[in-house]
Amino acid sequence: MTQKSRVLLSLLLLPVLLTGCDADKEEGTARTAADLDAAAKTWGVEPELVYVTEVSGYTVFQASVGEYDGEFVAAYRSKNRATRFGLFVDRGTLTAENCSEQPLGEVTAERVSCEPDGDAWYRKAGASHEYAIPRDGVVIRLIADTEKVDRAVLRKAAKAVHRPDDAELAELLPATNGAGI
Repeated sequence: MTQKSRVLLSLLLLPVLLTGCDADKEEGTARTAADLDAAAKTWGVEPELVYVTEVSGYTVFQASVGEYDGEFVAAYRSKNRATRFGLFVDRGTLTAENCSEQPLGEVTAERVSCEPDGDAWYRKAGASHEYAIPRDGVVIRLIADTEKVDRAVLRKAAKAVHRPDDAELAELLPATNGAGI
């Protein structure tokens, strides 16, 4: 085959190769969405409620992941297991007008203070504090005991909140001995 023929063949195959690469990307996205839908169904929540975060020194406690009172929940604990914070996601809104009226976790008798912090709200009541992030019709809450987890850790967790990718979704799910969702 001459050099001219090789160049021509390469140019003819390039669109086929590029189309194949795009198909893989689309398939990966579809697979991720299907996996997320299946996982959410397993937990008894809507897929749009599933979020994760990451903070250096903390990992998700797999046994905590699931549904609680219609919310998606996950607990993150420090590597030495001495401290932890909870991630809760539910439908709703959080505004300057209703921020202090909404209870903070299980603390109902305490007055809730609200302080805007970027796109989030830093809220405190009694011995509990949280960062609450309103996003796309849901409110993502990162809650902890004020004596055990400082505000800086919760703030980092709030800034890192996002939808899970394939690897993060796998970390949330119990081991399946090689079986898929």
